[in-house]
Amino acid sequence: MEKKTPNRLGRGLGTLLGGADIPMVADSVAGIKSDPGTLIKIDSIEVNPHQPRLNFDQKALEELALSIKTYGLIQPITVRPISNGKYQLISGERRLRASKIAGLSEIPAYVRTADDLQSLQMALVENVQRENLNAIEIAVSYQRLLDECALSHEELSVKVGKDRTTITNYLRLLKLSRDAQVAVRDKLISMGHARAIITIDDDLIQSKVVKEIIAGSLSVRQTESLVKKYNQNSSPTKTKVKINLSDNMINFSTELSKKLNSKVKISKELSGKGKIFISFASEDELQKIIEKLSKL
Repeated sequence: MEKKTPNRLGRGLGTLLGGADIPMVADSVAGIKSDPGTLIKIDSIEVNPHQPRLNFDQKALEELALSIKTYGLIQPITVRPISNGKYQLISGERRLRASKIAGLSEIPAYVRTADDLQSLQMALVENVQRENLNAIEIAVSYQRLLDECALSHEELSVKVGKDRTTITNYLRLLKLSRDAQVAVRDKLISMGHARAIITIDDDLIQSKVVKEIIAGSLSVRQTESLVKKYNQNSSPTKTKVKINLSDNMINFSTELSKKLNSKVKISKELSGKGKIFISFASEDELQKIIEKLSKL
């Protein structure tokens, strides 16, 4: 019992489905006129193993369940057929859970044909566009889209409708200690707090700062000052001795910089040991550098 009512969807699933028209609103008992999708038995739907959302607020689910009882499900879930009359959820696990709480035996759904990679992309992109997904879950979703879907930062930016700076700021959250990530996830500290904490290399000190932020209800500005003190105390004073590089080393640095199209710096110690530093501004640029080095 499938109906078709054209309704444009912007970025997100629409982008992944090649510009296909996907109705956004389903029929409801309140008399909203729109496409209800296809009614599918709830017990025939398997959850998506790629679901990026890790936590579901039980109170929010119960509130949504009450709304569904009163008005019906406003937006259908999206599924794909798998085998033996079963379906796998692509997006809408929160709506599915709430519908079960509401006592529904069937649920309106859009049935889409998608392979595993497409299903993963759909699930991740749809979820990162939800306002109630926490910052860590968004960061994990971005990283999975980069790693598992082999997207570049530019492609990811287009698919999720976010600029690359925003994406980079989210990805940096994954460098936080476990305690700091949990605090961000549970919204005990903000993104501003997190960006200040990231500059601390020691995970134990990060965790300690998180506790101080929560206990003292510190602002981002106060956190930045606190982090600065910790970093100053943990940085040993070193006497720097400048070592002059030979002409060969200078020429090598210059030539390598030209070939990689990136800044190259060589540092040398009195013992003869040294390091070569190659600068890059993004993951994409790093990948290009690696590819060029492999061909040298």
